Amino acid sequence: MAEERAQRRLAAIMAADVVGYSALMGADETGTLAALKQHHAGLIDPAIAGHRGRIVKLMGDGVLAEFASVVDAVECAVGIQLGMAERNRDVPDGKRIAFRIGINLGDVIIDGDDIHGDGVNVAARLEGLAEPGGICIADIVHQSVDGKLELSFTDLGAQQVKNIARPVRAYSVRLAATAATTHHDMQPSDKPSIAVLPFDNMSGDPEQAYFADGIAEDIITDLSKVSGLFVIARNSSFAYRGKSHDLRQVCRELGVRYVLEGSVRKAGNRVRINAQLIEGSTGGHIWADRYDRDLADIFAVQDEVTREIVAAFRVALTASEQSTRRGRRKVDPEAYDLLVRGRELLFRFTEAALAEGRVLLERAMALDPNMAAAPAALSSITGIEYQNGWNGATAENLQLATALAEQACRVDPGEPRGFHALALSHMWLQQFDDAERAATRSVELNPNFGSGYAALGQIHDFLGRHETAIEYAHKVLSLDPRYHIALQLMGRAQFALGRDTEAAACFERRLDMSPVSDMSRVFLAAIHGHAGRVDEARQRWAEILEINPQFSLAQVRRALPYQVPDVFDRLAGGLEKAGLPV
Repeated sequence: MAEERAQRRLAAIMAADVVGYSALMGADETGTLAALKQHHAGLIDPAIAGHRGRIVKLMGDGVLAEFASVVDAVECAVGIQLGMAERNRDVPDGKRIAFRIGINLGDVIIDGDDIHGDGVNVAARLEGLAEPGGICIADIVHQSVDGKLELSFTDLGAQQVKNIARPVRAYSVRLAATAATTHHDMQPSDKPSIAVLPFDNMSGDPEQAYFADGIAEDIITDLSKVSGLFVIARNSSFAYRGKSHDLRQVCRELGVRYVLEGSVRKAGNRVRINAQLIEGSTGGHIWADRYDRDLADIFAVQDEVTREIVAAFRVALTASEQSTRRGRRKVDPEAYDLLVRGRELLFRFTEAALAEGRVLLERAMALDPNMAAAPAALSSITGIEYQNGWNGATAENLQLATALAEQACRVDPGEPRGFHALALSHMWLQQFDDAERAATRSVELNPNFGSGYAALGQIHDFLGRHETAIEYAHKVLSLDPRYHIALQLMGRAQFALGRDTEAAACFERRLDMSPVSDMSRVFLAAIHGHAGRVDEARQRWAEILEINPQFSLAQVRRALPYQVPDVFDRLAGGLEKAGLPV
């Protein structure tokens, strides 16, 4: 009789194992088993089931699970590791339970409820390659999920692993950066959540796109000032400009329930704005309206849009919020146009763009001295020029930046961007108490102000309060998932705490968003130096000099006013180990 043919199927296999299980059991057997049981019941088992997976078996400290979908397997692993990081937040180091996870896609042999075969063995070996708290995936898994999930990966190259004849090409998931940009659980559950997408320019002139962007940005700012709303920042919602998009996907990616879409048509001093509020999961329209007004009334129109949305959500305004919305003044149309153009140039963040933006904003201030957003933006430009050594900037720039920010705050004490600019100028002048007061005021005026929280994070980081800085960075990225400055802040704070793996992931993710950053590269060079990866450190340094031939560690010291020497000591030490100039 012929031997019965083995049953096989293609499956995504996830192998997970507790790091240092024997040591944990030796120190506290009862407590470790109880904690592991809680993690399974409260996180791991529901995560596997929720991603349509099946637990094949538990192996003491390990888990073997299979999934029909490789996307489900990777999403499940990410959810488990992020969940474990949160569960371990307040647990002492000696009692933390951390997993390594490996994922493979391959043929498995069916043996009742069990599975065997090369596909399972490779998953187990990949698990051994993962960092504590990390995920390592096979090349075939990477090919299957790359572009389908909002994840970044590090290519680990071909790995020779035990009992597998052929080399296995592996990738690690940049989990620290994923944690930074995964913000759905941070969103206040009792607040309506909204993203304002870029408004379409219907003016018939492509050069007028900046004006449509400016209208949408000001509506974002108005909505953000309502404490009863959760509002995604411009930087992240504007990433969808010019792209065909599925609103359901936008909502999932940004962690919101509603989107505001619209269009702007500008002709002379007249402006027509169409706006519609849409529920993302169904595509249903909640509210829509059209405004055909004189451009001088643009602030009033923006306020009307905000009031309509607040009414649609039945959000109650505080007494302070109600008072700031009374009597929105008219604006000089030319001054507003100059403001919008100058602010758009600020976002480009290049030396030439800032020089052009300065001219436009100065003209806007001359035409309308009471438009506080103009001196606020000009203050930011002035400080950025000093930090980067652009456009002949000198130390006097910081005094000028402070004066401009103070002017913005005097003109309109309810303008959060003025207090944000003031916080930055005080911070660069190392007047940290004044900086913290101004930054705190900016987020009091605008509870959804990611840049304000970023300023608070930087202040705390420079004062040596690195854990608090990381918390602020997470807050920023919940409001603005694509704000790469927050990733730089988080990476610096992780580096200061000696968490080089997490720091490197943040810097790499930042380079994905801002490829010409010399600051991210210098920290990566130091991290590589500390790890003994001299060639990689020198490659990063070569990239720095290509971007900025005048770069030096002295420039870093000027740009980052740390009040404790530890960070610079670690930074210089890593560069020195790689034979780089310090």
